[in-house]
Amino acid sequence: MSEPGDSRRNSIELIGAKAGTAMPAEMRQALHLRGLVPTSIENFSKQELRAYQQLMSKSTNLEKYQFLAALRCLNVNLFFRLLLNHFRDIVPLIYTPTVGEACLCYSHIYPFLYPFRTSVGLFITLDDTDCIDTVIDNYRRSMPEPIDPEITVITDGSRILGLGDLGINGMGIPIGKLQLYSAAAGLNPGRTLPIVLDFGTNNEQYLNDPLYLGTREHRPDDKRFYEAAGRVISALHYAFPGLLIQFEDFSTEHAFGLLEYWRKRTLCFNDDIQGTGCVILGGFISAVEQAGIPPKDQRVLFVGAGSAGVGVAKQLIDYFVHEHKIPQPEAQAMFWFVDSHGLITANRGDTLPHHKVGLAREDNGSTQCATIEEALEFIKPTALIGLSTVYRAFSEKVLTRMNEINTQARPIVFPLSNPETKAECSFEDAMRCTNNRVLFASGTAFPEYVDPETCQVYVPGQGNNMYAFPAIGLGAVLCKPTCITDTMIYAVSKALANSRSADEKAAGELYPRIERIRNVSAELAAAFVTQAVREGLVKEKHWVDVVSANMPENMQPGHIDGLFSRRVLGEVKTLMWSPAASVEQYIVEAITTINPDET
Repeated sequence: MSEPGDSRRNSIELIGAKAGTAMPAEMRQALHLRGLVPTSIENFSKQELRAYQQLMSKSTNLEKYQFLAALRCLNVNLFFRLLLNHFRDIVPLIYTPTVGEACLCYSHIYPFLYPFRTSVGLFITLDDTDCIDTVIDNYRRSMPEPIDPEITVITDGSRILGLGDLGINGMGIPIGKLQLYSAAAGLNPGRTLPIVLDFGTNNEQYLNDPLYLGTREHRPDDKRFYEAAGRVISALHYAFPGLLIQFEDFSTEHAFGLLEYWRKRTLCFNDDIQGTGCVILGGFISAVEQAGIPPKDQRVLFVGAGSAGVGVAKQLIDYFVHEHKIPQPEAQAMFWFVDSHGLITANRGDTLPHHKVGLAREDNGSTQCATIEEALEFIKPTALIGLSTVYRAFSEKVLTRMNEINTQARPIVFPLSNPETKAECSFEDAMRCTNNRVLFASGTAFPEYVDPETCQVYVPGQGNNMYAFPAIGLGAVLCKPTCITDTMIYAVSKALANSRSADEKAAGELYPRIERIRNVSAELAAAFVTQAVREGLVKEKHWVDVVSANMPENMQPGHIDGLFSRRVLGEVKTLMWSPAASVEQYIVEAITTINPDET
């Protein structure tokens, strides 16, 4: 058994190691480090400068990803200071598009990303689900700080981005996503838990790869999958009752199946289905306002009908119903879907998966459209939304025709697949083919477009889920609703459209600028909490009292408007985690976390 003095020394060593070259002289003395480390005592600014110079010295984005992964394990405070102070530059390195490249070779680089025995999350096999309590206990023992996680992102790696079944290599997605929860919305990184369900893979490339680190067997059937996943989710809920579970990158059928079963049983949501729809709706609201035709005249063609496509469409339909009072059947009739077999119709002749049955058109007569081009001519859409993962599916011919069809309105084009190698079109192509008229948002980041004739600079909209899921997570962690409803998600979409500044609206931008992400996340989380209280589903009495006493004056009863009060926004901002700005602040906060009785 360790003595109290041993615990104190271990705490000092842990804090000192994380302070690095900023470790104060007194702490160096206590740890007997004189002569063992360089004598210079630096401030955090110098640490950050050195780290940024090292990052920029790497020749490839994958090397930068590896550097940042190691830095996060070595000094989490420095990692997040670097990320927040260079947000636009570093986000593409820790998440899309670079995370896709990292996932493809994750088994090959894993040993070089993290120090040995450093826990980066849970890798749970089918066999582990029979002793899942032991796995969770091992996790608790591995944590340097005795606090429970508030949020987990969990995947089985079966449908990573647009890259397919990557098995255990998909772990890079939960890790990257949780880093964005902390950076964008201020969730404590010490209370985040990445999980990959290593239930095998059907990817023969990995099964035959001698360096693959995952289970070398094919994926289980549905019965065994749902039983094993259920054991994991139940155990997590029992061990950490307030834990928010975010499902990520499951195969389409399993994504819908898990969400449908668990959304009323535990606090959870699926970012592919709900988060994607939320952020795209926010941009779509802005686009409809600028399109130049009445909302009821919009005709929306989706290319791609997987979990993300269906989730986006559902929320766009809800928007026309709630905001523009269009009856549900008429709103749904404004949407058409194309999959790999063509326009989805009830009489196409094939057996549709369950999630596509409700999308099938019955008003097409004998007309069938095998291609996007044929669908364009038949539907004459005003909006074209891509979630197909088919690179350049929106060809120059398709984009040009969209512009010709929409002479009285600005065409809406949202190529949402990512990474860039899966994007349906680029911003440059969309601008050139529509004479700069397009209302554009993409899933991956594209550079600005400069008109070669006028030299005018155009900024592309990016419908990045990062605008939505961190705020949803923050709001849910703070107020702990009994469940996350579609109307809470809708309120976040409205708040996202409302969050654009006057300058951003004047410039015709569909989303707020990424540099404002922390403030935007706070506003969206405040809207989430306010809507959750309005629905009577909040467990935390504090939030019920604060919201009820500070309802916005212009809030209409029964209307989902994404509004919130300054008081609620202020409370949210106060509770957002930020990295320490000085070594003194860091040491005080670290001691408080590790040994709360000493403060």
